[in-house]
Amino acid sequence: MAVAAATRIAVVVVVLALAVLAPAARGLRRDDFPPGFLFGAATSAYQIEGAYLDDNKGLNNWDVFTHLQAGRISDGRNGDVADDHYHRYTEDVDILHNLAVNSYRFSISWARILPRGRLGGVNSAGIAFYNRLINALLQKGIQPFVTLNHFDIPHELETRYGGWLGAAIRYTYMAKLISSSVVLSPQLQLKLNPVYVHMHVFREEFEYYSDVCFNAFGDRVRFWTTFNEPNLSTRHQYILGEFPPNHCSPPFGNCSSGDSRREPYAAAHNILLSHAAAVHNYKTNYQAKQGGSIGIVIAVKWYEPLTNSTEDVRAARRALAFEVDWFLDPIFFGDYPREMREILSSNLPKFTPEEKKLLQNNKVDFIGINHYTAIYAKDCIYSPCTLDTYEGNALVYAIGRRNGKIIGKPTALHGYFVVPEAMEKVVMYVNDRYRNTTIYITENGYSQHSDTSMEDLINDVERVNYMHDYLKYLSSAIRKGANVGGYFAWSIVDNFEWVYGYTVKFGLYQVDFDTQERIPRMSAKWYRDFLTSSSLTDGLQVRSRRADS
Repeated sequence: MAVAAATRIAVVVVVLALAVLAPAARGLRRDDFPPGFLFGAATSAYQIEGAYLDDNKGLNNWDVFTHLQAGRISDGRNGDVADDHYHRYTEDVDILHNLAVNSYRFSISWARILPRGRLGGVNSAGIAFYNRLINALLQKGIQPFVTLNHFDIPHELETRYGGWLGAAIRYTYMAKLISSSVVLSPQLQLKLNPVYVHMHVFREEFEYYSDVCFNAFGDRVRFWTTFNEPNLSTRHQYILGEFPPNHCSPPFGNCSSGDSRREPYAAAHNILLSHAAAVHNYKTNYQAKQGGSIGIVIAVKWYEPLTNSTEDVRAARRALAFEVDWFLDPIFFGDYPREMREILSSNLPKFTPEEKKLLQNNKVDFIGINHYTAIYAKDCIYSPCTLDTYEGNALVYAIGRRNGKIIGKPTALHGYFVVPEAMEKVVMYVNDRYRNTTIYITENGYSQHSDTSMEDLINDVERVNYMHDYLKYLSSAIRKGANVGGYFAWSIVDNFEWVYGYTVKFGLYQVDFDTQERIPRMSAKWYRDFLTSSSLTDGLQVRSRRADS
């Protein structure tokens, strides 16, 4: 019986090996990428750290949201413990080292560094934790690639200022203006405008926070990004109302407060100016002596026209303007794209001449792209559509099928499909529009449902094929002249996936959240072998022999 069982195991292993070898046979090698190319994996603070009340950390917006907003998270869980990375970071650094990556992208928890914002003092325990993590990475030869803000802000700033909108500031200054009998100059009126005042105050909060981080960690961190996916987070915060502070209005949702036509653009405007202030500070006071670079990370979904009609072609271009150009055009060209101005009109804020100068004089050193999927775009200007979705304000309806055929294999994340050729299109679009600025693929990964069988979760052939094929098209873009400096797989471990909770798994390592055991998936082995230029055949033959023994 033992021999028969061993034989069956060996057969299964060989079959799985052949499944993985299929993409390898198509000829993707580490040598297809330039020398010095960064290959890494990525995470974010709230999604993996846990320890949400440890060592004087303040509450952040997600701590409060997941505890008080019942029904918002698919499985009703939260990030209180998550992967317990705060206490297990050395184990996770060893995992990264074993994968043979040369960089690790992670974010810093704002509330762990400044529990109450700039008015509450710096938390030395938070500084000490990130010092330990950074030092552990460098000891293993792994470059830290640090994001300052990945969706989480101190809860006190949400309460004090109304988050990125600043409701408290708005009402305070409106009351002062109304009660004032003093005639103010136009310039002073602008500076006392409630939205302007809020932007100035919150910009100072972020600038102070980023300065603390540059000062504490910049002697060892060579890659900084200010914000992660602000073009995605503001939509989920202020259009769809799915993220804290849960603002939306019909037809997008029925939140208790919000204006889906105006608020996301006011919040984005504030984020852009906060970004520019942090970049200005870094370039003025730190970059020369620390030798690092600074950028921003944008979520980039690729849009294909649903039909060849002029209207749908324009819809796809318009969707990209609302997706990519929304944040990058102000940074590179000083203003929002024409398509947004035409559709949003007065709902889109305007930059003052001083703000345009701040943005354009402090361009990023690189652009981070988080790319996962593509989808079809249908015009809604000349055709009736449902406009209660992610792309609704762009007057675009996104759909995954054309003529009954799906755009790509669905993944566990709703609306995300496997469309590897979109990687090349995204990279070429950003490369061409933003003048050959260095690009890093800061996230790319494949999601599985948590209720998938354990065997299929571990032997994740689909994730292996996904990574291989997306990397193949990335290498093609590089051969065509795109300036790409690195690729980060999302994610190193399964984690708290925002409103999906733990029902969606992206990790190269499976995590048992009851025991915190990290179990390498087949994709982890594939990635390691790819990075070390080992042959997948050799690695899997060893595995097969072990099964026989």
